[in-house]
Amino acid sequence: MNSVLGRRTRILAATTATVGLLLVAGCSSDDGGGKTTASGGVPLVKSGQLTTCTHLPYPPFQSEIDGKVQGFDVSLIDLVAADLGVKQAIVDTPFENFKTGAFLNSDQCDLAAAGMTITEERKKNVDFSDPYFDATQAVLVDKNSGITSLADVKAKGKKLGAQAQTTGEDYAKQQGFDPVSFESSDAVLSGLRSGQVQAVVIDYPVVQGWLKDKANADAFEVADNINTGEQYGFTVKKGNTKLVAAINKALADAKADGTYKKLYEKWIGPYDAAAASASPSAS
Repeated sequence: MNSVLGRRTRILAATTATVGLLLVAGCSSDDGGGKTTASGGVPLVKSGQLTTCTHLPYPPFQSEIDGKVQGFDVSLIDLVAADLGVKQAIVDTPFENFKTGAFLNSDQCDLAAAGMTITEERKKNVDFSDPYFDATQAVLVDKNSGITSLADVKAKGKKLGAQAQTTGEDYAKQQGFDPVSFESSDAVLSGLRSGQVQAVVIDYPVVQGWLKDKANADAFEVADNINTGEQYGFTVKKGNTKLVAAINKALADAKADGTYKKLYEKWIGPYDAAAASASPSAS
């Protein structure tokens, strides 16, 4: 497993705004004890900004494009920030910390947005927003591999890759594989391209993003789709009910007024109405 613990944390301003979205003037305040609050009394770790932990790159949810961090997650959290009267700032951190909530508990970030699947195990360490995306897993292979399914990978004794610390990797292990672990989604694709592995299992939206590139579409194909019933959620520090409520309100408003649909089509692809009707996560 590759480690990114030594990588220097970067602060990256998320400057991409939704069309028609106005970031209102900041209305945060300091209570004199070092705690900062935004509109509605939502606590923030830094005045005037909603600080988001993520792990780059993870297109189409978040990646650096033309020097700016952009993507589906980024655009949705921009909506939350606008409601709070602040701007979003993004911190690039190792993905393994999202399971433990380490950066949330140490008040380095207000929330985490990283295409993160809601699981009971993760709920022990963090609080989740309502689901904002239904995700499935895909098996991506070289078009010349002759592989037709995940079972075929095993039957033919081929090497399988996955992103470390993800539910895709967990699923592969549950199916009896010993997958090669990669640090990021881009590293997964590089491993497939170089022949280090002959197939990879990873979230289907990520594969959709890859296959938008003609060179990738000419070389690779989806051999299998696996519906694991996964849903993505944003996470906050345990007990931060006001921020969870603010995130849920922004998501509900975006689904009601059509903004969610526009962002989905921009970043993911053809709109799937089921994604907008996902039931709230259990508290």
